Amino acid sequence: MYKWGGNKNVGLLTSVKKKALFKKEEDEKKQQLVPYLHKDLVSSILIRLPLESLQHSRFVCKPWFNIVSSPLFIDDHLGRSESVLIFLRPYSRGSLYHSPMTPLIPEKPNVFSVEANLHSKSSASIFGLETLNRQTKFCMQFVEFQEGKSTIRPYNLSCIGRVRAACNGLILLDNKLKKGGLIVMNPVTRKLDALPVGTLCAAHKESYGFALNNVTGDYKVVHLFQDEIGYVSCEILNARTRSWRGTNGPAFGLFGWFGYRSISAIGALHWVPHVDRNDYLVSMEVEDDKFHTVPLPETARTKDGIIEMGGHLCFVTHKGLNIEIWSLESLSGCKWIKRYSISEGVTSDMVPLCSQRISGDVIFRRRDQSIHVFDVKSQVVRKIEMDKEFTPVFDECLVPHVNSLVSW
Repeated sequence: MYKWGGNKNVGLLTSVKKKALFKKEEDEKKQQLVPYLHKDLVSSILIRLPLESLQHSRFVCKPWFNIVSSPLFIDDHLGRSESVLIFLRPYSRGSLYHSPMTPLIPEKPNVFSVEANLHSKSSASIFGLETLNRQTKFCMQFVEFQEGKSTIRPYNLSCIGRVRAACNGLILLDNKLKKGGLIVMNPVTRKLDALPVGTLCAAHKESYGFALNNVTGDYKVVHLFQDEIGYVSCEILNARTRSWRGTNGPAFGLFGWFGYRSISAIGALHWVPHVDRNDYLVSMEVEDDKFHTVPLPETARTKDGIIEMGGHLCFVTHKGLNIEIWSLESLSGCKWIKRYSISEGVTSDMVPLCSQRISGDVIFRRRDQSIHVFDVKSQVVRKIEMDKEFTPVFDECLVPHVNSLVSW
């Protein structure tokens, strides 16, 4: 019996050795079939993936996660990303803002709730969350433009506050958990942070700017607000200090209010202070927080606007039956150059929305909600084939944006 057991053990050991040898041979064959890929080549492949696929790919393995999370990859991805328009639509359980032009959409399960996620990280009371649950909830979506067509895509997240500003893929949202507060978040990565409450002011008497200081690499939030007698003050929050500080606002006294959202370009934030018959811009340099007035090349009217285009600040204005696009490359000297004069396909109700970051094409919106694009290569205006779902609930929430992996 003893001898038989010994033979059995020897047989098992031999079997294990054979299996190990077989596995080693198989692994060597696989290595021959699938050669080693250098991380630069992997990075070059990953950066060309659609955004949703890229988000999933980062969790395939640790080396891929490190590549996708690296600052170099994030900057490269940002530079390759095209402009989109981010907007809000109400969910189907009812809305004070509902109208036939803004059809309700059903609320899907497993949607990321901005306020619920923020509530879980804060000390806000449960009664505050119950109050929020009774408010109108919005679905955040974006529309992208490719080859003359538009496509609506969801972020699969909900929010209650409005979008106030955007920069490099980050957005500013109203924080409904704290009156006057803000949330900064990336809707792609869903990373978010609550900002300290600043000066409380009525929404129609304030404006926010959001920009990157290219010298320090820090993001800044600029809050302009109007006091009781009509003067404009300014406070600024830096991402590094995370606190508001007052600064000298526009030293132009009682000059009315801001008819347009701020635009970040040429190292500054820019506002159009009047919606009609305006001859200048108000600009604040991001590096030193100094305000300037910048004369416009033509008097601005209600359908005119400013956009960022190819790194420059551009003024888009209706001139007779044409639309002219003027470019400003620097605040030094404030010299405007006429880049385009568009005559064909132009209507008097075309409002500029944004310029595409990669192609340079300019997107316009008409009174009937149709979208038109000015192709800078062919210099032709054409109507875009629109997705029927493109019905933002607020015009002011139609914000130029870029989907990125950038963090606050």
